Amino acid sequence: MPNSNLGKLVVAIDGPAGAGKSTVAQKVADALGCLYLDTGAMYRAVTWLALQNNLDIEDVDAIVDLVNRTEIVIKPKDETSGGRVRVYVNGTEITRDIRMPEVSAFVSPVSTIAGVRKTLLEQQRKIATTGGAVLEGRDIGTAVLPNADVKIYLTASPDVRTHRRINDLAQLGQVLDYDSVLQDIKRRDEIDSTRKVDPLRKADDAIEVNTDHLSIEQVVEKILEICRKHLGIAVD
Repeated sequence: MPNSNLGKLVVAIDGPAGAGKSTVAQKVADALGCLYLDTGAMYRAVTWLALQNNLDIEDVDAIVDLVNRTEIVIKPKDETSGGRVRVYVNGTEITRDIRMPEVSAFVSPVSTIAGVRKTLLEQQRKIATTGGAVLEGRDIGTAVLPNADVKIYLTASPDVRTHRRINDLAQLGQVLDYDSVLQDIKRRDEIDSTRKVDPLRKADDAIEVNTDHLSIEQVVEKILEICRKHLGIAVD
């Protein structure tokens, strides 16, 4: 894209599990020429580490202490990461490990812990202030980056999100049935939208994009069009 100001935009993309945020955000960042940060991967990293240390998921103090002693590093995707950002905890790569079903089962409860959110939120804001960036998660436009230049709320029906999740897991060599994945998505929606700290919700100034009947490329182009309009760039 010819306009260099596009690469300076800070874009917040929120939405429920399985709405396609990670794939879309990565492609939008690539097109804009700016940083992409999968904030959900950071919460998955904390969850994975808690499980590795045999911590009780309800032991809030222990998990907060653990995250405060942990270095989480996010690096760009490569040919080994299945299209996702690479994730490191204390120097060890756990990119594929954090996508395992046991991590998915507990990431929502872990993400409700105020101390965990506070620590990761500070890291996320610091990363975003280094220049143009696309951040995606559950509370980017409402809590992490309330002053983001562009706010998008991606959504899709539970059925569509379930099929997408099944396909994502299949790429990791996991085969799960429709009903179990659907129930997991509904459970995560309930936890994410009702948690006391920074619940999932559409920011008042966010633009909602329903992805049910759109291809990934169409969703990406729609968001890029919104970015261009924000900067006053003519859209054909």
